[in-house]
Amino acid sequence: QVQLVESGGGLVQAGGSLRLSCAASGRSFSSYGMGWFRQVPGKEREFVSGITSTGSTYYTDSVKGRFTISRDNAKNTVYLQMNSLKPEDTAVYYCAVDRTGRGTRLRYQYDYWGQGTQVTVSS
Repeated sequence: QVQLVESGGGLVQAGGSLRLSCAASGRSFSSYGMGWFRQVPGKEREFVSGITSTGSTYYTDSVKGRFTISRDNAKNTVYLQMNSLKPEDTAVYYCAVDRTGRGTRLRYQYDYWGQGTQVTVSS
């Protein structure tokens, strides 16, 4: 069992920045792919960004050039730096573990999920 704790969400004006953090328990963090997803009420949870165990990164088109995913294996933590935020980025953001290490876009391939952190971008 892997426990994930997200932090860093909050309220920010459009054009502002936030950095989300996700701390994972356990000793195998470096072998995991990690993903960030987001969800708004009434919609499915959607992929935002992923990072493989070897550091390759993936982004959904709407955040490319604005968001950056990174990881610190020494701290068992994955980050999502979000710049130039827009009101449509408002959602609950979740991090997740992919034990295969691939950090894919596919929600069903993730094994463990955090509790989520709210990001609200005002116009």
